[in-house]
Amino acid sequence: MPTSLTRSALGHFLSRLAAVGLGLVLLGLAARGGPAEQGVFSLLVATEAVYAALFSGFGLVVARQVSHHREAAARWLGGALGLALGAGGVGALAFWAAGGALADAPAYRYLPALALAAPWLLLTPTVSGLYLGLGRMGPINALTVAPPALALLALGAGALVGQALTLWTVVIAWLGARVLVGLAGAAWAWHDQRGQAPDWPAWRAQAGFCAMLGLTNLISWLNYRIDLFIVEAYGGLSATGVYAIAVTVTELLWFISSSVSAAAYGRIGQPDREAAARLTVRLVHFNLGVLLVASPVLLGLAAWALPRVLGEPYADTVPLMLWLLPGVWAYGCASTLSAYYTNFLGKPRLSAAVAGVSLLINVGACLLLVPRLGATGAAIATSLSYGLAIAWGLALFRRHAGLRWRDLLRPSR
Repeated sequence: MPTSLTRSALGHFLSRLAAVGLGLVLLGLAARGGPAEQGVFSLLVATEAVYAALFSGFGLVVARQVSHHREAAARWLGGALGLALGAGGVGALAFWAAGGALADAPAYRYLPALALAAPWLLLTPTVSGLYLGLGRMGPINALTVAPPALALLALGAGALVGQALTLWTVVIAWLGARVLVGLAGAAWAWHDQRGQAPDWPAWRAQAGFCAMLGLTNLISWLNYRIDLFIVEAYGGLSATGVYAIAVTVTELLWFISSSVSAAAYGRIGQPDREAAARLTVRLVHFNLGVLLVASPVLLGLAAWALPRVLGEPYADTVPLMLWLLPGVWAYGCASTLSAYYTNFLGKPRLSAAVAGVSLLINVGACLLLVPRLGATGAAIATSLSYGLAIAWGLALFRRHAGLRWRDLLRPSR
């Protein structure tokens, strides 16, 4: 990779690593109440992630207009923030209604709290999309690290004044930090880019593309998290808590590949087809090679650390990780392929198709295996779905990039 791209990817990876480390501390605090409480927290985090994915198109529209079409960011920022706030209001009503309907379900007892935070939770991914298109990783890194750091500071301050640590306090600190960071990030972006009044006619012209982006990312996140909800339905909250830790730790591998893809997002969107395809192939090879080396290291660290840090019930995460790792490794190139489909081709439906195939395989296999094998069945189903889907995704990329199979599969330096 070019030196500047390597530096950007490394900086983003380190920031993601710091954010994950802080996030794992939050997970550890939630896990102190046992796997069941950890399961509740993991389901809430997954629900918020799926919600953010549904409306992620606002920031990615800005990213493409800036990187691919070379337009001024100020023209698009006002509309993106306005749409994020409007969609956040709709999300708040939906979560409030869902919280009322599921009032008797312990797994979803914190949906009303999510409803109160929902209007502001879409600001951070929207601002991140802006800087993704500009290729400026510094603000993205700050937006990545700040929420868990601020949440832990709030919990620490509470402990100093005698506030008891409960799952409720962890949830409030987590949501509150995300709200504050979103508001601060939006204010800074408006000042930094000299935001303008929304250009609604321009946004209307992007409505279809924006909706497809949101649908694509919604399908992708459901693909990543649908197994969690199925495990809860068949195995209960304790099994969900253990499985959620296995998934979270295994997916740390993706922070390497997604950091590289994020740093290269603007360059992948360059108008030169051959250069964009060549860069995409190099990043696919790089990501898969690095993840192949990192996988056994991660597994060894998890086997040593998880039982000691979280307790013996979490020793069961290691066998689950063994089943998850092959599929997670293969899916490590998905973020790079998605950047090519979305930012260069302007066809997010291709990403949606790949994620949709993976989702269908995942759901079908989970419904078949989870009742029989529990969380192990979910891990097997997830790994299988990732592997089959990414094989098809590579075939789609090869065809649209006009490459031969040997050009795609032959490692490059």
